[in-house]
Amino acid sequence: MEEELPLFCGYSGKPVQATLSSLKMLDVGKWPIFSLCSEEELQLIRQACVFGGAGNEVLYTTVNDEIFVLGTNCCGCLGLGDVQSTIEPRRLDSLSGKKIACLSYGSGPHIVLATTEGEVFTWGHNAYSQLGNGTTNHGLVPCHISTNLSNKQVIEVACGSYHSLVLTSDGEVFAWGYNNSGQVGSGSTVNQPTPRRVTGCLQNKVVVTIACGQMCCMAVVDSGEVYVWGYNGNGQLGLGNSGNQPTPCRVAALQGIRVQRVACGYAHTLVLTDEGQVYAWGANSYGQLGTGNKSNQSYPTPVTVEKDRIIEIAACHSTHTSAAKTQGGHVYMWGQCRGQSVILPHLTHFSCTDDVFACFATPAVTWRLLSVEPDDHLTVAESLKREFDNPDTADLKFLVDGKYIYAHKVLLKIRCEHFRSSLEDNEDDIVEMSEFSYPVYRAFLEYLYTDSISLSPEEAVGLLDLATFYRENRLKKLCQQTIKQGICEENAIALLSAAVKYDAQDLEEFCFRFCINHLTVVTQTSGFAEMDHDLLKNFISKASRVGAFKN
Repeated sequence: MEEELPLFCGYSGKPVQATLSSLKMLDVGKWPIFSLCSEEELQLIRQACVFGGAGNEVLYTTVNDEIFVLGTNCCGCLGLGDVQSTIEPRRLDSLSGKKIACLSYGSGPHIVLATTEGEVFTWGHNAYSQLGNGTTNHGLVPCHISTNLSNKQVIEVACGSYHSLVLTSDGEVFAWGYNNSGQVGSGSTVNQPTPRRVTGCLQNKVVVTIACGQMCCMAVVDSGEVYVWGYNGNGQLGLGNSGNQPTPCRVAALQGIRVQRVACGYAHTLVLTDEGQVYAWGANSYGQLGTGNKSNQSYPTPVTVEKDRIIEIAACHSTHTSAAKTQGGHVYMWGQCRGQSVILPHLTHFSCTDDVFACFATPAVTWRLLSVEPDDHLTVAESLKREFDNPDTADLKFLVDGKYIYAHKVLLKIRCEHFRSSLEDNEDDIVEMSEFSYPVYRAFLEYLYTDSISLSPEEAVGLLDLATFYRENRLKKLCQQTIKQGICEENAIALLSAAVKYDAQDLEEFCFRFCINHLTVVTQTSGFAEMDHDLLKNFISKASRVGAFKN
């Protein structure tokens, strides 16, 4: 049975985690609540979160950093000081001048918001002390929560149904509110009226991201391990049983797997690994695990989405819907979609996971805080991107492999230590380059204009060589990231060799782990057959040390 929760104020809404995203020209009009706003108002929106039991409340920020709210206002969840509903956007003056970093909400609903300065504000439903202000009175206006958080900078927030969780910049987790199943992680089932640090197994760990289910919590630590606590009636803790867990416990079934993100649905959990693989567990009565059946799972189970690697997972407490986005930009959905049970990942025509929740989830809410980029104004960064390889404005040409790449001396000097010295007294407007190939050198120059790279993993190896040569550490990291995202059985050995050659230890460890995890196929590739003798010797020695050749 999926857990039943008391209903208040006519709501049966479930919480949803909202985190900051960067979306180019997101169409907020896809959420029905926004039909109450004029076209002019919609143009001004920069961040938005749709919440409530019927997707009938919204908070949004505008270009002027003003915060507006709109909707039913159950239990004062709009923060306006009253419980009057409004179909006209009203400005939330009490948070004037504050910039939102992240927010989340629960079933009551209650709101937990963190500002860009790391302060926490809460308001709305409070029957279980989920606002963390020491009372059980509903909060009609935002209240600054400082107990045990006064010297902390909060960087992420998550709400369960009637409990709250925050993550600080130093990797500590604090929880408060409803605790009937141990979801506050204190070891008891007594409600927690103010923020209390979650310790136990997390005492000396650095947490990097958090999530809440209805009545449970998840924390991913910097080593990629997942810790869980709270309600477990559907196996949503992934521990192989259905017993509640009053303190944090490591998900042992994920041993040796590095998790990067976690997302919680109503009673199910999704995690994303550093290899782009998704695992799911928990309730499955609508197919929300994507396993092809409707059986609950109490252990992590792999979810197959084509052959592409996943770069984003989405789940939302208000629904039994799951979504994922692949590196190739494809968006898949499964679970309860407009009332239908979709038991395997289904390819959609959407370009972002947010649209799945706007168009297919019931209610139509947001699974994270949306951030909308304006389309009419070019920032400095966007202007510079446009000028890369533009012969009309360039004052310098690089000749590589018989082809020209156009650049601007002043920008190269500003962006790169190497060019600062090499171009200082150089009057030439053509520089010949023979040390690196055209695709690699062009990618390097483009990086100086855009802060990003777009290369195949094999070409990224060449760029890693250049980045090492020019001592560009951030570029080195980007190259390593690209290689990690593009690794496959065929190229794994070549990429491992490159990591060793360029002394990229983190990348070497990653490639080695990938080879061990896919050992049978990797050893049958031409790359393995042609492997350098010393590297092969080291590989076999290290592989045997980690038990790769045991029966």
